[in-house]
Amino acid sequence: MSSRRTHRTTITTGSLVIASFSAVLILSGTAGADDQGPGSSKGGKAVDQAPTGVELTTLLPEKISVDNSSKKTEITATVKNGGTKESGRISLLVVGFDGLTVKDVKGCSPIAENNLPEGANSGFSCPVDNLAAGASKSYAVDATYDPGKAGKICLPVQNADGTKTFWQQGPVPFGTTNPSPDAPATPLLLGTDNQPVNPGADELPKTGPAEQLAVLGAAGASMVAAGAAALWWSRRRTEDARG
Repeated sequence: MSSRRTHRTTITTGSLVIASFSAVLILSGTAGADDQGPGSSKGGKAVDQAPTGVELTTLLPEKISVDNSSKKTEITATVKNGGTKESGRISLLVVGFDGLTVKDVKGCSPIAENNLPEGANSGFSCPVDNLAAGASKSYAVDATYDPGKAGKICLPVQNADGTKTFWQQGPVPFGTTNPSPDAPATPLLLGTDNQPVNPGADELPKTGPAEQLAVLGAAGASMVAAGAAALWWSRRRTEDARG
């Protein structure tokens, strides 16, 4: 996906290849890195050829937790050089989409709104002077996530002037297929499309006896309809046999 304006420290045309990724493929104030599962490169792909001996990848937690009241969450974004030679100067970008908004990345600079890739709502650029062979560097990402929407994050790794993207993870979703609006927090899994209770709503509806009765009523109506159809079929077979 191209940027809206070409700039040395921003995403250049063709370097942030969001369009090449599939749509399936950022904790409350008390939630943090300790709540996150092991890192994963899910949704990642090498793009431009890295220098010989350099193998750059990124990692995101398998699991995060979003406070249902404040909508705050924390994510650890890691860039790693799995090659045999040092990386040289590179940059890690942390970009949020849809219901996931990146508020701050420690040690990084915000990307101006007019320099964000199409569809992004926020982003930070993290300069990495050099990664030795086998070394990695992690960044603490403060974000918010609206559980009533889908949310994605993207981690491109570029050369210093942003003309090449050696690796890009995402935009990969965090989400849940089992939202819990009445719980203190909602756990989200990496690579899972979010299925909110009421997509697009500002607030998730509460569940209680009235809602449960409505569901049971609908289920009961379905069973009655199914029973009527079975009875009709039985009567028809009986009449055909008599005929």
